[in-house]
Amino acid sequence: MTPIRLAIVGLGKIARDQHLGAIEATDGIDLVAVASRNASLENVACFADIHELLASGVEIDAVSLCTPPQGRFEQAKAALEAGKHVMLEKPPGATLSEVFALETLAREKGLSLFATWHSRAAAAVEPARALMAERTLKSVSVEWKEDVRHWHPSQAWIWEPGGLGVFDPGINALSIVTRIMPETFHLVRSELTFPANRAAPIAASLAFETKSGLPVAAELDWRQTGPQTWDIRVETEEGTIVLTHGGSRLIVDGEAQIVEEDREYRNLYRDFVALVTKGDSDTDFSPLVHVADAFMLGRRIETEAFED
Repeated sequence: MTPIRLAIVGLGKIARDQHLGAIEATDGIDLVAVASRNASLENVACFADIHELLASGVEIDAVSLCTPPQGRFEQAKAALEAGKHVMLEKPPGATLSEVFALETLAREKGLSLFATWHSRAAAAVEPARALMAERTLKSVSVEWKEDVRHWHPSQAWIWEPGGLGVFDPGINALSIVTRIMPETFHLVRSELTFPANRAAPIAASLAFETKSGLPVAAELDWRQTGPQTWDIRVETEEGTIVLTHGGSRLIVDGEAQIVEEDREYRNLYRDFVALVTKGDSDTDFSPLVHVADAFMLGRRIETEAFED
């Protein structure tokens, strides 16, 4: 099979930390171009933005968008209209209407659109999903707390409208829960804590219910220093299931079952190659729907100003 010729748009922290190594480790895909305002990469064609890239004549088959969600719609639309398959970093966009519009455009063009959720690709997620389908669930609780200064140093976009604030990491938890739950759930309460000087929340307390009345709770916070917490705890009639370390480790009834290295992005690029090869798309936007609901139902709580 001829490798997919890929261009990355946005050569920032996430692209360098995760995407470049994953692409290099994945069969069937080659990085041939980069579009970035402030960075370049040796041995590939480099351009200032996606429009310059698409007008250059450099032959590419697909685009991986690693830019902030604000403005990503225009980039994805340009790529699809130029006949390129598109892979979207999470969150897939800044609004629901724009991501559904991209889904429609990709379908009309016969192109693959991949809305990625890297935490779903963690090692313990699918085993936990299978186990939960066999047990009688009682409750689900999420604790997702990290240090924004460590993971997003001096990144202003995350605090602007469309940047999602604490939901930038919190949507990772929601992507796992929407995958492993055997039934759908909906939001019933949302409390959002905003720094006095920011447009996006720094913490969130959420309560959901499934259609059968099962409680699902989530506590998200961007102010935790020291060890970081990315845990999902499921209480069942038969015992306890815990996903830790962002879904890479599984503890069942107190016994460690899976302790896996980080290979999320390698799994994503493997899946992208498969989607393009088959002519399919993967556009599950349900985690973003829950975030949108959190803002719609959110009771605003103001806290002290945040400074980097």
